[in-house]
Amino acid sequence: MNIQWYPGHMTKAKRAMQESIKLIDLIIELVDARVPLSSRNPDLDVLGKGKARLILLNKSDMADERYNDAWTNYFKDKGFYVIKVNSRSGAGLKQINSVVQEACREKIERDRKRGILNRPVRAMVAGIPNVGKSTFINSFAGKACAKTGNKPGVTKGNQWIRLNKALELLDTPGILWPKFEDQQVGLKLAFIGSINDEILNKEELASELILFLMNNYPKSLNERYQLDAEQEAGSYEDPSSRAYAVLAGIAKARGCLLKGNEYDTSKAANLLLDDFRSGRLGRITLEFPEAAGEI
Repeated sequence: MNIQWYPGHMTKAKRAMQESIKLIDLIIELVDARVPLSSRNPDLDVLGKGKARLILLNKSDMADERYNDAWTNYFKDKGFYVIKVNSRSGAGLKQINSVVQEACREKIERDRKRGILNRPVRAMVAGIPNVGKSTFINSFAGKACAKTGNKPGVTKGNQWIRLNKALELLDTPGILWPKFEDQQVGLKLAFIGSINDEILNKEELASELILFLMNNYPKSLNERYQLDAEQEAGSYEDPSSRAYAVLAGIAKARGCLLKGNEYDTSKAANLLLDDFRSGRLGRITLEFPEAAGEI
């Protein structure tokens, strides 16, 4: 699949972030713990040069815990502060205030020496579409400050939110970058729902996900749909044919039928993608630290 998605409002949003960057002390970057590297916007490293950096591995409850720990170590080795969080349940959020203070310790000390006391740390909350920024802000603040949704593009503009005397947050829209040089990155972002579904071939996307799961988490398919994926794939050697046969098996298992009792693989594709995105397939990580140099 060739996946590219960079709607016009993202250019405007990036420009607004560039203008705001001089006002902030810290960038809190949310990434999806299932694709921690692919869900990082490389533009943030350029925009945030010289700023303190905190990465939140969000949706960590949906990712394989072995790799949550491995990715935490990976980013710490790169010089980032890192916390595993689940914005919906609030897990990990209590650690953030102390880590923010630690990350901005030099800035706070400089202020103190200048006689500036109790100025709040200003943090920009950034990330690509659909990684859960607004849900995080609402959970962290303990009230509905930001609009939320399960599709990309809900937050449209920057807004400041004063959490307490020590911390102010700047909520920013989710933005991607103009071109995915590596199509595997675009594919993984499509899996997690960060790409507009309307531009995607869902059956092709679901087939790609099936191939990954068969190679890395075969039990997730078998247990969720009560089928034997290898058996459904039959003797096909072509990967696409194997994946489509499993997709037909999911349609059969879930009673997704068209007129004439043909399998409705389009409906099955939507079902599979929704099950993955909501965590019903189990805890799954799509990329691994040891391959980070190849992504």
